[in-house]
Amino acid sequence: MLRPMSAPATSVASTRTRLALSAFVLLFVELALIRWLGANIIYLAYFSNFVLVGSFLGIGLGFLWASRSERSLFPWAAVALAVFVAMVRFFDVNIEVGGSSLIFFADQRPVGPPRWLILPIVFTAVALCVAAIADGLARNFRRLAPLDAYRWDLVGSILGVVGFSALAFLGSPPVVWGVIVGSLLLGLAWNHGVSARRWGAASLLLLLAVLGVESFGGSQAWSPYYALSWDEHEEGGIVMRINDVATWDQHPKHEAAMYDFVYDFRTAEGVGDVLIIGAGSGNDVSVALGHGAERVDAVEIDPVILDVARTHHPKQPYADDRVNVHIDDGRAFLERTDRQWDLILLALPDSLTVILGQGSIRLESYLFTEEAVAAYRDHLAPGGVFGMYNFMREAWLVDRYAATLADAFGAAPCVVDPQANLLTVLAVSENPTALHCDGDDRWVASTDDPVPVSDDRPFPYLRTPHVPRFYLMAIALVLGASVLAVRAAAGPMRGLLRQSDVFFMGLAFLLLETKNVVEFALLFGTTWFVNALVFVSVLVSVLAAVEVSRRVRFRRPEWLYAVLAAALALNWIVPTEWLLTLAPGARLAVAGGVAFLPIFTANLIFADRFRDEDESTVAFGANLLGAVVGGVLEYAALLTGYRGLLFIVAAAYALALLTGHRHLRPA
Repeated sequence: MLRPMSAPATSVASTRTRLALSAFVLLFVELALIRWLGANIIYLAYFSNFVLVGSFLGIGLGFLWASRSERSLFPWAAVALAVFVAMVRFFDVNIEVGGSSLIFFADQRPVGPPRWLILPIVFTAVALCVAAIADGLARNFRRLAPLDAYRWDLVGSILGVVGFSALAFLGSPPVVWGVIVGSLLLGLAWNHGVSARRWGAASLLLLLAVLGVESFGGSQAWSPYYALSWDEHEEGGIVMRINDVATWDQHPKHEAAMYDFVYDFRTAEGVGDVLIIGAGSGNDVSVALGHGAERVDAVEIDPVILDVARTHHPKQPYADDRVNVHIDDGRAFLERTDRQWDLILLALPDSLTVILGQGSIRLESYLFTEEAVAAYRDHLAPGGVFGMYNFMREAWLVDRYAATLADAFGAAPCVVDPQANLLTVLAVSENPTALHCDGDDRWVASTDDPVPVSDDRPFPYLRTPHVPRFYLMAIALVLGASVLAVRAAAGPMRGLLRQSDVFFMGLAFLLLETKNVVEFALLFGTTWFVNALVFVSVLVSVLAAVEVSRRVRFRRPEWLYAVLAAALALNWIVPTEWLLTLAPGARLAVAGGVAFLPIFTANLIFADRFRDEDESTVAFGANLLGAVVGGVLEYAALLTGYRGLLFIVAAAYALALLTGHRHLRPA
């Protein structure tokens, strides 16, 4: 391994710069692929965890390949990325999302390839593209002392997350992402020879040509969550397509009947103050105003969707002085206010994506838990009514929501279309005189109703706690492909077996990060800003641990495991429902301290172990392969809930201690 002490200072500075730029590109590409593939492979946004885990595998493969071969893959990174992007655009692929035990909100387009097959294919393609980029990162990584290299890798990664998040906020189209990525890849590979420059330039042109097709035009835009496109009606209004799925319609002829059911159930003559969560299209706001609402608070998570709806709605409801618009997650908005309303509506809140990089929680999942329904009840004025409606697809989902409402309000809700044949409507109130519905319109409980879901297990669309079969089949193929790829990249496995402890550290850390992303989404909202802030905070926490380890040698490094065990126990003991009762400032301070203490401690352990590693690229690759397994194990939360992942985290760190005890040398 090359050590920096034998190289000139300018060479070290240049290596650090190239390493940081390579790390920037790597994180930028990872986030861009999650967004872009979710928009171009129909319904892949429901499974973005496979893209994330594929990225981890690719990084691990790149590091392992660089540790044993002098033939660099990096000059071919732009080629691989351009060809992959072109293939996705050329083949119109969608993922099959049928089934009755796990609900996806889908249109009626022809069924695509089996999801258990297409997901591993996407996973493998992503891994190969990322591996080529990671190879270049690894070759700079090994030229520096391990902690110095890790430090600049983290700096570049933080800048990559911040840069992509800023572009998402600005609504930049994919062609801008392509310019940034392609230019940096071309520049970093410039000294690899004339052939590499020619192929890189050609690939950059192909990449920009493909991405440019979908980046320009008056009736399309990119929000922080989706690719949006729309068609205008002659009579006014638009049909909105989200990730190429027709989602809502502002056609004036469709405006009244489907939104009137909740109002028809109410006995009060006046509407009063109304809260609409999922205001989006503006249809619900327009109907509330038409019924005489005195004030409407319209909550919508996506700012670009709101801007498009505001511009095109034929009745311009958002321009009414009675309407107050809030760009926020609905649950987070409720947690930050003491206001009460006469009517609260969940208006078709069915997102087509999950929280960035997480495999199971959709943007709206926390709107349907027991705790959320209790919050709706507590924010109703005396005699107030709560209503929700959607195309729920399955009768068991109607029964789940109805049972949740009945438990919270102490009364069976009124229901329209309990068999979920078309539009299902539920309405409930603590005041029995606030609603009138005939016997046929009153929900009746049965013994086989699915149980309500909680904030710890926010999976309303999963009928019973289990890992669906297609997930198991896809995971088996993913793990099989990973084993073959690792064997091809790393050669004999003996070297990897010596890195078992850092493998288990990577596994545990990925699950720990996942739990924090999910918990902060609950505490502060599932918005893109909260997600980006958590990812940056995790990376900053890791960087802080590295900086401490560069300056401090622990006399008894095994005691760090004891501190980590205490930190994990604290995470188990402190209940999320208690954190939600705190004021926002106190909630951030307490939740941040509890969540990031184990992350910081775990990375002190890793950095102390990594400091004197002679095979830094092998160790780093093994750590990332552990993250691949951790990403797969995330689906265990479907059975255990997210707090239950702490037991897997604790077990993995225990295995890291057992397999790496020889590295715990006193300072």
